[in-house]
Amino acid sequence: MAPQPVPSSDAATANRPLLSALVVARNEEARLGPCLESLGFADEIVVLLDRSTDGSAAVAQCHGARVIEGAWEIEGERRNAGIAACRGEWILEVDADERATPALAAEIRAAIAAHDSGYFLVPMANHIGGRLVRHGWGAYNGVARKPALFRAGGKHWGAGRVHPKIELVGPRRELAAAMQHFVYRDVSDMLRRLDRYTDLAAADALERNAVPSLARSLRRVLSRAWKSYVARRGYREGAWGVALAMLSGLYPLLIYLKATTGRYDAARE
Repeated sequence: MAPQPVPSSDAATANRPLLSALVVARNEEARLGPCLESLGFADEIVVLLDRSTDGSAAVAQCHGARVIEGAWEIEGERRNAGIAACRGEWILEVDADERATPALAAEIRAAIAAHDSGYFLVPMANHIGGRLVRHGWGAYNGVARKPALFRAGGKHWGAGRVHPKIELVGPRRELAAAMQHFVYRDVSDMLRRLDRYTDLAAADALERNAVPSLARSLRRVLSRAWKSYVARRGYREGAWGVALAMLSGLYPLLIYLKATTGRYDAARE
């Protein structure tokens, strides 16, 4: 569903803040359509496609999105390029595996009408396949909330191939309604993401000359697994909580092994 133009005869609608929805993606033909359908409440949809070779561009155009295609090796660079292309006073940054609900859409509209600066943390309802998994998330595999809604000029991504730091400007606020986030399709998808993200993190570590020692990596294995399973209550999710804790713990060890052996693919993203 394409975003509807603002009727000039409706003064209340015409004077509301312009909202841009931004989706940065690569080869997401299968998931892009449902994502864009959920963003019909935005005044414009911008889809930035990084080195896509599938039908993502056609899907985006069918949903009325403005499509930008190019090649950006670094995540922060591609996201900053997408933000710069948005025309709205406010920007909602969404990934292709996320869906906005009607409740979230209504809350976003009310929030940007009431404020003229800052950013909003949006709760994330994280799913594995068809199951909502509430606990155990964190680090590379999913977050409880993220600053997805922000005033133009209020968010800047730093350098880094995976999970670069973010600079935020203005007051911090929170929304109550959650974004639906379909993190993993299945167990195999969990393993593929771990492999892909540790490749990118290993390349970053070598580039910064910041490869962690084996001792530090092993300490982080234990601390990350404990945080996922105990502190973030992954134990409430049964076997899925165990899996999240184990993969979170393996993350630093795999980065160490890949960086010290040179066995990684920095071009995965």
